[in-house]
Amino acid sequence: MYRYILNRLLLAVPTLIGAAALVFALMRLIPGDICVVRLGGGGGMVDPKAVAACHAQLGLDRSLFLQFVDFIVGFAGGNFGISMWSGKPVIVEIGSRIAISLEIAILSTVVAVAIAIPLGTLSALRQNSWLDHFVRTVAIAGIATPSFWLGIMSILLVLEVSQLTTGAPWMPPIDYVPLWEDPLRNLSIVILPALTIGYRYSAVTMRMTRSAMLEVLREDYIRTARAKGLLEQLIVNRHALKNAMLPVVTLIGIEFAFLIGGLVVTEQVFNLNGIGRLFVQAVQNQDYTLTQALVMLTVTIFIFTNLVVDVLYAWLDPRIRFG
Repeated sequence: MYRYILNRLLLAVPTLIGAAALVFALMRLIPGDICVVRLGGGGGMVDPKAVAACHAQLGLDRSLFLQFVDFIVGFAGGNFGISMWSGKPVIVEIGSRIAISLEIAILSTVVAVAIAIPLGTLSALRQNSWLDHFVRTVAIAGIATPSFWLGIMSILLVLEVSQLTTGAPWMPPIDYVPLWEDPLRNLSIVILPALTIGYRYSAVTMRMTRSAMLEVLREDYIRTARAKGLLEQLIVNRHALKNAMLPVVTLIGIEFAFLIGGLVVTEQVFNLNGIGRLFVQAVQNQDYTLTQALVMLTVTIFIFTNLVVDVLYAWLDPRIRFG
């Protein structure tokens, strides 16, 4: 197992270098000049000497090869550089935003798993019953409903309910407060986004759980276990559910990694300053340093998540062994 993990970590190195080269090249292909934007020359003339001085300050006057080498060496040493737009260290920019994105991603995953796995399992066990049709309807509705629309509707619903119960509309506070400082205030900020994203997340996972369970329940070893007189609950929990979880765990891992940087619209709806919004701002401002660091962060999270999912396979299915 340890050798397998070490090999996967070593294989992650060329993946990270390839992602770094791709984002480095794409950022340089975007039309425009960050120095012109910083100097306020988006629609007018800018002093060429000022632009040249800005290029020298940001290191953009050097060759692309040297810029790429500096980027790789800095990333390997944990130095992400200085933001070309704000002038702050990139690690500070990301550190101030990643906490809320991680918290929402974790809470959304908890909500999705708590909804999807029980309902998906019950739907498979009660195939073609009213419960099965209800669960499938809920899942299809979640897949078809845009998350931003659901977020807006949840805000309006909270406003309406608070208006009717207390006589005054209630809105969660805008300023993010860490969980360890004020848990209640923190939950009031993240609960609506987590529920909104979690429902959308659970819809896909629910259908995957149902399909996987239906396939496993038709296997010969399940029929053999029933023929031996084992309890149905024992058959479902110990034999069917664990084997059906392999594709579900893969889906959960991919969705969780995507949530870290893919909540752009949801963060906009709930006015959250997370990684998704920072990503958009970095691209709009042509902040090469910050954009590259955010892409590498996302790639690293995907690689680590896939590694965790692969390790979970061995626990869920004893037939899987890593060489």
